[in-house]
Amino acid sequence: MQKFETLVSRVIPLSRDHVDTDQIIPARFLKVTDKAGLADGLFCSWRYLPDGSPDPGFILNNLVYTGAKILLAGDNFGCGSSREHAPWALTGWGIRAVISTSFADIFRNNAMKNGLLPVVVPADTLRRLFELCQMDPTLEITIDLSSQSLMLPDGSRVNFPIDTFNKTCLLEGLDPMQYILHHAAEIEAYEHARGIAT
Repeated sequence: MQKFETLVSRVIPLSRDHVDTDQIIPARFLKVTDKAGLADGLFCSWRYLPDGSPDPGFILNNLVYTGAKILLAGDNFGCGSSREHAPWALTGWGIRAVISTSFADIFRNNAMKNGLLPVVVPADTLRRLFELCQMDPTLEITIDLSSQSLMLPDGSRVNFPIDTFNKTCLLEGLDPMQYILHHAAEIEAYEHARGIAT
């Protein structure tokens, strides 16, 4: 998993509340167990017209946002079913962080296990960010995970919460299993001391 330290990027404004996991990646893409190609299905029902061509009115098809790594979303992002394919599709497209006022718990946990940072901000900050994006689609913001802060273009900072375990995993580029294996020697030493290991 790629380390997450400081991210500087343009912001993709998706001003929709209650975006569920079926909208992020429709159920027909869930047959795969490999992450490869899932980016093509990201927001599929919104990104493409009935004939399969890109919908020019959908934000991800706007060339201004090519290469952008931060998604700005409405409230309650990632609600719905518990599919891990949702963060797979987002990270496959190149998104490293999603900013919202709230996330569904299962989506939030799946996101962090896959290197995607969910950033929770107050409602007034979210409104301000949408306004700034509307005024300047090319604006960049900085997300600093170490200080748990979001730096806005005017230099002001907004702090966001994250638990210590997930913060450590993201900073070190480890999923939960890799984190455990990273401490294998200490675990083995503990087991020997307790007479557990054979």
